Amino acid sequence: MTNRELSAWLDEQSVPNVVWYVKRLSGNDTLANASHQAGPYVPRELFLSLFPSIAASDARNPDRWFELRIDSHRDVRQVRAIWYNNKLRGRTRNEARLTNLGGATSALLDANSTGSLAVFAFHQDQHGETVLCRCWVCDEAEADLVEDRIGPVEPGSYRTWSVDQIPPSLHIRRHAKCWLEPDQIPEAWRTKFPTGLDIIRKTVQLRPARGIPVDRRLMQRRECEYEMFRSLEENVELPLIRTGFTSIDGFVARAQTILQRRKARSGRSLELHTRELLLEEQLNEGRDFSYQPESDPGQRPDFLFPSQQAYQDVAFPADRLRMLAVKTTCKDRWRQILTEASRIEHKHLLTLQEGVSEAQFREMQGAGVQLVVPEPLFPAYPVAVRPHLQTLASFFADIRVLGIGQQ
Repeated sequence: MTNRELSAWLDEQSVPNVVWYVKRLSGNDTLANASHQAGPYVPRELFLSLFPSIAASDARNPDRWFELRIDSHRDVRQVRAIWYNNKLRGRTRNEARLTNLGGATSALLDANSTGSLAVFAFHQDQHGETVLCRCWVCDEAEADLVEDRIGPVEPGSYRTWSVDQIPPSLHIRRHAKCWLEPDQIPEAWRTKFPTGLDIIRKTVQLRPARGIPVDRRLMQRRECEYEMFRSLEENVELPLIRTGFTSIDGFVARAQTILQRRKARSGRSLELHTRELLLEEQLNEGRDFSYQPESDPGQRPDFLFPSQQAYQDVAFPADRLRMLAVKTTCKDRWRQILTEASRIEHKHLLTLQEGVSEAQFREMQGAGVQLVVPEPLFPAYPVAVRPHLQTLASFFADIRVLGIGQQ
């Protein structure tokens, strides 16, 4: 498929009575984890709004069959929307899933689709009941095209959108309780939107270390920072939007500013959080690590250890050098780091992606890439892969074992 085909497809789905649900497929959605619950997760509240005919709590596991067309892969089949509601009868499950997708032959269940952006377009009748779903499972270039329209979609979050809902609504599964009310926003932030670093530092104030392990600290702060960012958008941008615009060009320019800020935040957030954690763990920037230095001409890895100076000193032992790349998602983008820091044979990559296929993990290993994954995300990875993942705390410990950061 080409971006032109996807662009036309997105236009076709941008009509009344169509609701988009956009997410990145996790290892629990696909067959990457060999889970018997395989099938894309849909938040229960959204699911029941898309299929109101099965929102009957008195029925046991109500379901509905409908046609699903995975247009990106020319796949058409009848699938089942089911609400597993036995928790209402004293058991454990209360979740919604799409099933009967055809096993590994489906692009939605293919283990190698783990990490892919998937766009579901639910077509509804006059009663709000889904009668058809059109779907597109994106490669990375296609994902960029989708996110250019609706904004970034990170692991663990999803977006919903319809032509009657502007702008797209972004949802996160967990709530960090870091929403800033109007009287909590610094006055300077009202006239000039704060930088990413400003927001990160405010997040650290709200979520101090307090003995919390590094991996959980990172996850908690990411959630907190994102909730804070959303609250700032609502309190700073929404009043400006409500005042109205005198021209279409003015409206488009404002929308583009907001979208570009969202993309910039998504691109740098994990890097900035990692830098703050390094400093918090008593590593000195410039002596113990370098942030976005030039390692080789035209190459700028996210982090070098112990420093840019040590890397460029040919007398410094190569086996005591480390590189850490930071990518929120890594499905296809992991290959971009292979040319960074040529003196370092084995490269470390920190990601928040919720799983990879075993085949892709073997490919990464063969290329000398070591995945660094926050410990809370380990359950999203295949059982065979988990022992080979490295936590962020373990990576920091390795740095210290090498003598980096020691006086």
